[in-house]
Amino acid sequence: MRSLSNQVAYNAQAGSGGAGSGDIAQLTINTIRTLSMDAVQKANSGHPGTAMALAPAMYALWQHELKYDPQQPLWPARDRFVLSIGHASVLLYSTIFLTGIRDVAHGKVVDRPSLTVKDIEQFRQLNSKTPGHPEYRFTSGVETTTGPLGQGCGNSVGMAIAEKHIQATYGRPGFEDLFSHYVYTFCGDGDMMEGVASEAASTAGHLGLGNLIWLYDSNQISIEGSTEIAFTEDVGKRFEGYKWHVQTLSDANDVNAIRKALEAARQVKDRPSLIILKTVIGYGAPKKAGTAAAHGEPLGAEEIAGAKKAYGWPSTEPFYVPDGVQDHFKQGLGKRGAEAYAAWTKKFAEYTAKYPDEAEQLKAIFEHRLPKDWDKDLPKWEADPKGVASRASSGKVINAIAKNVPWMIGGSADLSPSTKTNLTFDGAGSFQPAQWNGSYAGRNLHFGVREHAMGAICNGIALSGIRPYCSGFLIFSDYMKAPIRLSAIMELPVIYIFTHDSIGVGEDGPTHQPIEQLAQLRATPGLMTIRPADANEVDAAWRTIMPLTEKPAVLILSRQNLPTIDRSKYAPAENLSKGAYVLACCGSKPDVILMASGSEVGLVVEVYEKLIAEGVKARVVSFPSFDLFEEQDQAYKDSVLPPDVKGRVAVEQAAAFGWDRYAGLGGDIIAMNSFGASAPLSALLTKFGFTPEKVYEAALKQSKRK
Repeated sequence: MRSLSNQVAYNAQAGSGGAGSGDIAQLTINTIRTLSMDAVQKANSGHPGTAMALAPAMYALWQHELKYDPQQPLWPARDRFVLSIGHASVLLYSTIFLTGIRDVAHGKVVDRPSLTVKDIEQFRQLNSKTPGHPEYRFTSGVETTTGPLGQGCGNSVGMAIAEKHIQATYGRPGFEDLFSHYVYTFCGDGDMMEGVASEAASTAGHLGLGNLIWLYDSNQISIEGSTEIAFTEDVGKRFEGYKWHVQTLSDANDVNAIRKALEAARQVKDRPSLIILKTVIGYGAPKKAGTAAAHGEPLGAEEIAGAKKAYGWPSTEPFYVPDGVQDHFKQGLGKRGAEAYAAWTKKFAEYTAKYPDEAEQLKAIFEHRLPKDWDKDLPKWEADPKGVASRASSGKVINAIAKNVPWMIGGSADLSPSTKTNLTFDGAGSFQPAQWNGSYAGRNLHFGVREHAMGAICNGIALSGIRPYCSGFLIFSDYMKAPIRLSAIMELPVIYIFTHDSIGVGEDGPTHQPIEQLAQLRATPGLMTIRPADANEVDAAWRTIMPLTEKPAVLILSRQNLPTIDRSKYAPAENLSKGAYVLACCGSKPDVILMASGSEVGLVVEVYEKLIAEGVKARVVSFPSFDLFEEQDQAYKDSVLPPDVKGRVAVEQAAAFGWDRYAGLGGDIIAMNSFGASAPLSALLTKFGFTPEKVYEAALKQSKRK
């Protein structure tokens, strides 16, 4: 626990920290603190202590250092601020209100404030613009959704990557710094304990991201008490090992010292920077400062009164905003930001006149548009019983699309030879600093064995307008659950490519054979999951995914070859866009419907042909996406799965969960009801019942249902 001896004499020493502009600076800092305390108290829920401790750092950064125009919160060259310690959301909300950031509606800046004091008063209430944790798209000025600790750290690395990539790709003589900016991140002890932050920090250090600065709130308090119970490492030394530039400040109230540290960090061009701030959580509260009681609960009326007395606060009224505070921000951040934005706008106009093609691409990036003819020259596949693995066909499609979409970048968690996601065309290159024989203009990202950070980083890249994809084995999507979920919450068009989709992994055994992962992904709201049946469905899947601007997508692909379906005999693959479609039918009302996705579609087609030859009226439904199918109107869904046809068989090498919706209570579901086993694929198919004989037997039984 930190020494609290300075609490009683707070007023006497508050200015000695060098607030930088006399009384108005300290008054502004304390306004952030008191608004934060009052908001949590009124909501009877929240985290006041961190906001109270970090108010001086927030003031130092926003008022004096941040390149940001509150009137233009979508300015592409703005500095980014990430509050990875999302539980301290009220710190950001108070700052957004006081700095007068304009609101955004439907992707456009509108002439009204993002937040008012009334919004602060509605902290954590239903339909308010001040939810419990910062949420992207809800509140202008919030650059990313944070809350799960460490995710914002990962996002900030993605933002820094995007800045480096845009600058390296579109910078031209005389315009080298047109899009240069910094990414500032507030993180805390919890972030430093979460593995995703460590993965992201290691990645940033390797890449030499000198545009990334983290300010670490080292208050040494967590929910259970002092961090000494679980976290005693030397964080600074760890980050030095990550190749970061590290500074430590013992007085987090010293605004001038914070500013000097920020300037020193910006002078280090070849490494990211960590500034360790030694803070007192709940600073100013007479009894709760420096304790876990200041972390995740209201301070209480008595403590708030004591803190305000320590600050020399001029009012007992809650949500009091002294005269001059908002004007102070206007004269600092507002004036500086407006001048910087005006200068940049003039410079970009010059750039546009000199480099119109590049400027058009940049506008498309920031407006989330695809270039014209982005899908030209996509490969097509002829019918082939031997076929091709869907990971391989996808790899060809990725390369064709990426040639036409210059701002599409991505990679894998050390698995691109297996996931077939490497961009191989001339000029693709690797995103690496020059010392590792690459360039920041490179389009192949190498995440290393860091699945969790990979997802968080891709979210940050997408937040900057670049179109990212990332890949791995489906089983390892478990390591990425949090960032995938946040992609969906933020409505970010990140593309996740997961291969080795089933027990088809074979000899690698149950640790590598996904079972429940498909159900988990399908259960995630706002996420489009597609498991294509052959190469042409892969093509159709990419055509469906790429136009998405507010939804992430997951492609589930096979390691083993899938027969390329004869589309002159069966329905076109373009029907994939509807999620499920009639691939083959007897020509009249069927007695049994066979449903499958991915590699199992070929199996049910084989059984279908046998049934038809025997006079059984059957239908095959290719079912690549539950999500897309549920978007269709009821008439279409009934045309694919007629409600009065009770005989149904669903086949999928994954958990049965979810298929009962389509198979019906009396339908058969041939799926995995256990983990897999280590054996050649043919043996596994026999063991778990994915054979023509088993499917045929189930189909005959179901065809007799009325």
